[in-house]
Amino acid sequence: MPDFDPSPLPFGDRCTLDAIASIDDPATYAVLQSTILQLWDAIENLTRICPPKHERYCVTLFGSARLQPTDPLYAGVQDLASELTLLGCDIVTGGGPGLMQAANEGSILADPADQTRSVGIRIDLGFEQEVNPFVEQVYHHRTFFSRLHHFVLLSDAFVVFPGGIGTTLEMMLIWQLLQVRKLPNRPFILVGEMWTDLVQWSKQHMLEVESPMVSAIDLTIPNCVGTCEEAVVLLKDAHSKWLS
Repeated sequence: MPDFDPSPLPFGDRCTLDAIASIDDPATYAVLQSTILQLWDAIENLTRICPPKHERYCVTLFGSARLQPTDPLYAGVQDLASELTLLGCDIVTGGGPGLMQAANEGSILADPADQTRSVGIRIDLGFEQEVNPFVEQVYHHRTFFSRLHHFVLLSDAFVVFPGGIGTTLEMMLIWQLLQVRKLPNRPFILVGEMWTDLVQWSKQHMLEVESPMVSAIDLTIPNCVGTCEEAVVLLKDAHSKWLS
């Protein structure tokens, strides 16, 4: 009988019969793609489990990261967040600068006894990395997809202030989820002329055309208001109904 050789076999000799050589790029890619899709199936299945009713009403505020504290809207967002905090609401933002900081700051200023939460849900962009100093609880995401889904799972109401492409992405996602009823009916408030103009543009180019691409009811989903004060009135009413 030959002596047993304990040395490890070459990697290729240890592979199973259905193994794929790492140099076979198309086959390797197919395995990776299939595995990733299976992971997404598992994640989507888990997200079918609805979270229990929150201890406190959670309001997410979206808005520009570029507006400075000297901008009048900064103070308006700060005051709105403070009023909601005094009602016992948690404030959720993207956790960055600009109007996100205004909202988190308003939450902290109105809650010296720390009875509510000032939350930030961040994204790794390679810049704008600093979480604003008024976030008490921060979540970090590597992808926009998981981050946007986190906003949806966490929030009982959404308020959108003027912003750029990122804010528009967030606003459009919530709008579509409400449109296709993948999100329960929740307050969806757009503050400012830019959003009123966008809804009007949608009406002109998607509805009032020979072959409409939306239903008239789709354009009634966003509640457009001109001021933070008007938004507060709507949110107080929604919060009252949530409590009952």
